[in-house]
This record gives sequence, structure tokens and C-alpha cells, in this order.
Amino acid sequence: MGHVPGDGSGSPPLLLVASSGGHLAQLLALEPWYRERNRRWVSFDTPDAVSLLRDETVTWAHHPTTRNLRNLLRNLRLAAALVRPARAGAVITTGAGVAFPFVLLAWLQRIPTVYIEVYDRIDTPTLTARLCRPFLSAMLVQWEEQRRLYPEATVVGQLI
Repeated sequence: MGHVPGDGSGSPPLLLVASSGGHLAQLLALEPWYRERNRRWVSFDTPDAVSLLRDETVTWAHHPTTRNLRNLLRNLRLAAALVRPARAGAVITTGAGVAFPFVLLAWLQRIPTVYIEVYDRIDTPTLTARLCRPFLSAMLVQWEEQRRLYPEATVVGQLI
């Protein structure tokens, strides 16, 4: 863990949750928005994520998440430790599987949840988006075409 990034206001941090790779890259593209905000990351301990998040406060989640009940339970335990009103002001995620326990627990505690659907899924929704959707405060998409899948979504444009 590096220094605690943020605004120093003492407000609960944003919890930025993303698998490594493209999911993380898309969330990192929001840096101008979160730069001055208190934040904590959740991602996988992979070489790219370690490098990209080297100056951030990070909790490493367990992977793989697809069809791995043991890691789902381990990540649910991580989410239980991090997703509390005093510890998380909002959960923002681009997926994938690691997102679900964090979104679910945030929803149960009335903490705002935002899901940003990845840019490369235009014709079919991702499994994680389908799982998280009932528990979201906001659904964001990067293409107008994705609104066919998510009529309630807000189009924010391409992140990368």
C-alpha cells in the first residue's frame, strides 16, 4: 500500500473496483474526476495492476473469479471489511467478477453503486453487469447502442 490518496477531508473513500487488464484501464481513465478525491482501489495482484496502482491505496482481491466459489467467498469477506458507510462513500466499478460482492454489500448498506459497462460489449450485456444491475444506483454505458441493453443507462462516452 502506498500513501492514502485523496482530498484530506476525512470523507469516506470512493471504492474503485475492477479486474486487472482492460477493466482497470477503463476505470483509470477517470483519473481527472477522482484525482482530488479520497479513494481506495480493489483489483488483482497482477503485474499490470501492481504497476498501474503503485502510488495508490490498494486491496488485492482474489482471482480467478469466474466459476470459482472459493474466491467469490474470499472476495465477499474482503468486501465485508471494506464496504461500510464509514469506509466507503460509493462503489464505482467496470467489473468484472470481482465487482459483484462489493456492489451487493454496498447496496445492502445503502452506499451508492455505479457500474460502467465496458466499451467492447455492444451487442450483449456482460454477466457481471447482469448480476449487479438490480443493485445499482447508476448504470453508465460508453456507447449509445448499449442503451438497447440498458435503457435506464446514462451514456458517458468512451473512456479510453
